[in-house]
Amino acid sequence: MPAVSFIDAVPNHVSLEEHRLLTGATPTSFSDIPPVLRQKVDNVRIAFDPPLDNFSPDDGALGTLYIIESVLVYHSSTGRTLQVEYPSIALHATSRGDSSPYVYCHIDEPPAADAPATDADDTLVMRVLILTPQDPASLEPIFEALSYCASLHPDPQGSDDGDDDDDDDAYIDADTTAFEVFTGEEDEELSEVGRVRNAPINDNRYQPY
Repeated sequence: MPAVSFIDAVPNHVSLEEHRLLTGATPTSFSDIPPVLRQKVDNVRIAFDPPLDNFSPDDGALGTLYIIESVLVYHSSTGRTLQVEYPSIALHATSRGDSSPYVYCHIDEPPAADAPATDADDTLVMRVLILTPQDPASLEPIFEALSYCASLHPDPQGSDDGDDDDDDDAYIDADTTAFEVFTGEEDEELSEVGRVRNAPINDNRYQPY
């Protein structure tokens, strides 16, 4: 499944309270219960770097962000709707600098089908996703909900490397080596999920707007 894909409509979901009621009623199948919507934020701008094909600046200028436990969804005011798979989000953090506060994510994507063959270590392509809420007060709720939902979808990479001793390395070094590769300034914050997944950030040159 691609890391970012276009969909026809926002996936079915329920509130946390609705989910509690449904699970408390002993349903026939728990798998039939829609995933929980952890946060819905209106008036959000998004941008991709490099740009996403078939997604114009107008599409990302204004929309609603749905942080659902199963997938991250953006519904644009232009009618375009896309989703981002949580396992593809290698790292996410916040920036509260001079520009509008935003959450940025590093997304690992598989190469295009027509891309030339490369070594196994170079099979992923990195794309940056910037989420900028119109209301700065929404930044922390977005960050916390994204952190929680991402933690429900562990990174599958490295799970089959054949070396059991490496399975816990990311967790052991979560507060030391893994954190040190983050090059953000004092007004930037790396999530716990981002520390665990740990993807190097090249630099701070990216300016979304």
